[in-house]
Amino acid sequence: MKGIHQLAKHLDISIGTVSRALNGRPDVNAETRRRVLEAAEQLGYVANQSGRSLRKGSTNVIGLMIESGKDNVDNSDNFFFGVIGGLQTVFARHNLDLAILPCPSEEDPLEYLQRMVARRLVDAMIISATQKIDKRIDLLIEKRVPFVALGRSHSGGSHTWIDLDFAGVANSAVDRLISKGHRRIAIAAPTTDINLGFVFVDAYRAALERHGLTYDPALVLRARSSEDGGYSVGGDLLALAPRPTAIILIYELMAIGLYRRLMEAGVKPGCDIAVIGFREAPRARFLQPALTCYRLSLQDLGTELAETLLSSMPDYAEIYSSHACNRLWPLDLVPGESDAFELAP
Repeated sequence: MKGIHQLAKHLDISIGTVSRALNGRPDVNAETRRRVLEAAEQLGYVANQSGRSLRKGSTNVIGLMIESGKDNVDNSDNFFFGVIGGLQTVFARHNLDLAILPCPSEEDPLEYLQRMVARRLVDAMIISATQKIDKRIDLLIEKRVPFVALGRSHSGGSHTWIDLDFAGVANSAVDRLISKGHRRIAIAAPTTDINLGFVFVDAYRAALERHGLTYDPALVLRARSSEDGGYSVGGDLLALAPRPTAIILIYELMAIGLYRRLMEAGVKPGCDIAVIGFREAPRARFLQPALTCYRLSLQDLGTELAETLLSSMPDYAEIYSSHACNRLWPLDLVPGESDAFELAP
């Protein structure tokens, strides 16, 4: 059996009701939706997706733009693997599909996005790795493409975003280390112009000054978001004189490389230097001593991203109106033994 007309006739309900049920529209009651979906499966209903998309001027596809490069391949605990689960949970409620749009590291992200928008591959976008000035945001606003940004930016005026609370991490980590007697505290920051790096460094500087400590740019160690980046940070840390007594990492897998480099030099985390990491990656759970880190539920973050995006789309705005706001996403401190090293007052 093919076609919505036959399906509606079989159920003895209107074509419009069948169409709304198949498309996950909220104005169809649960029992009717169940009947329609069961009948569609039993009778072999096949939607004419291309025709439906042409009529509606939509694709029922949401795009997630991420960076694609060597670091992403090396980073097998990729942040987005967890986020995608939450996104799909929400989009599945409305028969929306998620398309991953990987922008190669050697290509300009703006040019890549311009191509995706011109081809009308998706109805809405989630963009990540936002820069301090991010022209992608201006493009999406100009083209009236619904979107949500994972990360803040100074571009675009008013737009919807969700950002991890990197300032909160820097503040509480500095407070924690200073309470243990540390005064020479280093941080690992991104090598790129990603805005989270500016937020993190600015908050670190403000936290030091709040405690009467002088900000030293030499203690801001730049590295890639990988185990290799952590290894590089370890080398830079050991070369500083005098050596910092503590370090705060911004990327999850950096701790693995850092531990290796420090241990090669006979410097033991938790005993000779205090280490605080960011988000507990699966492989990092086996580090000894156990890593003190900031963690979040990626599933929950993905769910909130999806619901915030849908709040900007006309078909779903009313259902998700309570999510139509910007918010900082908190991270929880998970105490370990890596920052057990304390200095005498």
